[in-house]
Amino acid sequence: MKKGIQERDRILITGANGMVGSAISRLFENNKFKDNYPKVTILKPSRKELDLSDANMVLNWFANNKPDIVVNAAAKVGGILANSESPSDFLLDNLKIQNNLIETSYKLGVRRFLFLGSSCIYPKFSKQPIKEEYLLSNSLEETNQWYALAKIAGIKLCDAFRYQYGFDAISLMPTNLYGQNDNYNPNNSHVLPALISKFYYAKTNSIKEVTCWGTGKPLREFLYVDDLAKAVIFALDNWFPEENDAPKDSKGNKLTWLNVGTKDEIKIKNLAEIIAKKLDYKGRIIWDINKPDGTPRKKLDSTKFLNLGWSPKYDLEKGIERTISCFKEELKNKSLRT
Repeated sequence: MKKGIQERDRILITGANGMVGSAISRLFENNKFKDNYPKVTILKPSRKELDLSDANMVLNWFANNKPDIVVNAAAKVGGILANSESPSDFLLDNLKIQNNLIETSYKLGVRRFLFLGSSCIYPKFSKQPIKEEYLLSNSLEETNQWYALAKIAGIKLCDAFRYQYGFDAISLMPTNLYGQNDNYNPNNSHVLPALISKFYYAKTNSIKEVTCWGTGKPLREFLYVDDLAKAVIFALDNWFPEENDAPKDSKGNKLTWLNVGTKDEIKIKNLAEIIAKKLDYKGRIIWDINKPDGTPRKKLDSTKFLNLGWSPKYDLEKGIERTISCFKEELKNKSLRT
């Protein structure tokens, strides 16, 4: 019998201080969710309370707190530069986090486990749009292969526990995310928040030129993080891979990971122009072609998840406006604390 979120469930959200984890937490804790599930307990331990890289600490915490559902939003993340400079950190840290969580969740009786992956798990030159079944069909993008390898291992470990022990683990592969509580460091952030930070700094300091990485030609798809949070709750309540009508690949095999994205994509050059306009920056945009572009195009085929009944709420321009507003608010709060 399928069981989504139940009346008295204890739900652990790992990485609750990050962009994704905090969005999921906000959605679980809003009034509408509380009205529907008034007796659900949301668990958001700090790193001091639960160091996910420490297997013994994870085991003891689970034994004491007994979560029914686990949403794994914890990961070491970063952009092209950070991945290139710290490959062992991106591979090993993420392996430790997810291995400890998945194994302990199974051993200590977690009912449902949701693993969040990334669109970078797919080959660099995948057919477009990218279907779930293209996983491991070719080589990865070199600039973030370490992070991608860890995420692939997480998906496959969830699959292995499902196959061997019947553990109810599912995985979602979101496209490029952005939104409230993102990382805006220009050296280790992803492209959209990095552009917001660059253009905001240029605008406030009257800088006449902004240099962006690469050619600006790659195509990317972006999903506002609050839409992913809704996708997480939707998946927990509505997607059960063992059901006969669950999504399948072209060979009729039931899928245990599904893509989550929008129907739209945009050139990085056009993205930069939109962000500059939203921030009222009128200076010159220069493209440094000596810097890497990354994958030339990365568009997920999210048909299977969309057909289950979920759909994103925010279009790109609306999402960027909200993100810029949150970014300015974060800067204001930081200045008030210093």
